[in-house]
Amino acid sequence: MTSVAITGTGVFTPELVITNDELVETFNAFADKQNALHAEAIAAGAMEPVPHSSSEFIVKASGIENRHVLNKSGVLDPEIMHPVLPERPEDEPGVMAEMALDAAKKALVQAGRTPADIDAVICAASNHERAYPAIGIEIQEALGIEGFAFDMNVACSSATFGMQAAHDMIANGSARAILVVNPEICSAHLEWRDRDCHFIFGDVCTAAVLERADASDAAGRFEIVSTRCKTVFSNNIRNDNGFLRRTRPGHMEDRRDMLFRQEGRKVFKQVVPMVAELITEHLADNNIAPDRIARLWLHQANKAMNDLIGAKVLGRTPEPGEQPNILQEYANTSSAGSIIAFSQYNDDLKPGDLGVICSFGAGYSAGSVIVRKVA
Repeated sequence: MTSVAITGTGVFTPELVITNDELVETFNAFADKQNALHAEAIAAGAMEPVPHSSSEFIVKASGIENRHVLNKSGVLDPEIMHPVLPERPEDEPGVMAEMALDAAKKALVQAGRTPADIDAVICAASNHERAYPAIGIEIQEALGIEGFAFDMNVACSSATFGMQAAHDMIANGSARAILVVNPEICSAHLEWRDRDCHFIFGDVCTAAVLERADASDAAGRFEIVSTRCKTVFSNNIRNDNGFLRRTRPGHMEDRRDMLFRQEGRKVFKQVVPMVAELITEHLADNNIAPDRIARLWLHQANKAMNDLIGAKVLGRTPEPGEQPNILQEYANTSSAGSIIAFSQYNDDLKPGDLGVICSFGAGYSAGSVIVRKVA
């Protein structure tokens, strides 16, 4: 089969930033209001009070310090506590398409390509702003790309699953080059009123150009050595919103199950060994010893989780820089996190150096992409 390379990446980062302190101030104001409203029930033991949050709690639980968002005022209003994004007319680009265009243009520049060189667009993200027409086709049209496009959703693993799909199509000759974009509006499916998760997500979009390795001389390109995906069904990370919502009684209610929720401790205990085993076996099947890996670009959900996965894969505590984290600035950006880390932390690698891009999350799902620096 034809060898495939990642020849360019791009990141769209919203200008607005919410710090932990800002987030905590809003959450605690909400908590105080709820506790005052239900004071009698709380005093009678019929209801638990809403506990306060703190910046120290957030950092200890996740390693997150800030997050970028598309809308800040709505999230920080105790009466709203979600982003406010005006509906756009159909003759204007959708929000996801607009984000993707920014990241895609940066990726194309780095790859030394134009839209005329691209045969397909894969829009891989954890949530899409509409069911159809596909966001990928909208992005394809906006860029002026001939060929085809489609959407896919494997939650936080969408980017690596998208890369595997692109790799396989290029390797088998059905496309020369494919643009994989990951527009993640995570702020819109986060429950900002839940202390256990109100700090987790941020908004961002990443893009990557994949193409025939023998057709590119782009600086900083990485040959894809191998890809691997794994899924195991679990309800421990779930979001029940969807088109069937209106068919069920109470669909107009503000229901907790219609937003992101997770059993965090169960996720940690179950996903860490699954991901470590996936990467370890993937390396072994390609006759690559762990000590040959120069860089691990992992999904950015939780620093403690990444630290443990890195230690299990390498057999030791990763050295500074071997496993870069971008959580402190971006928070969890679902599928985009590992691609942000890859995009921002690969320039120092030398030709021949090996690395692994790995994302994991709801499903459970996990994708591993072994890459080798070319030039």
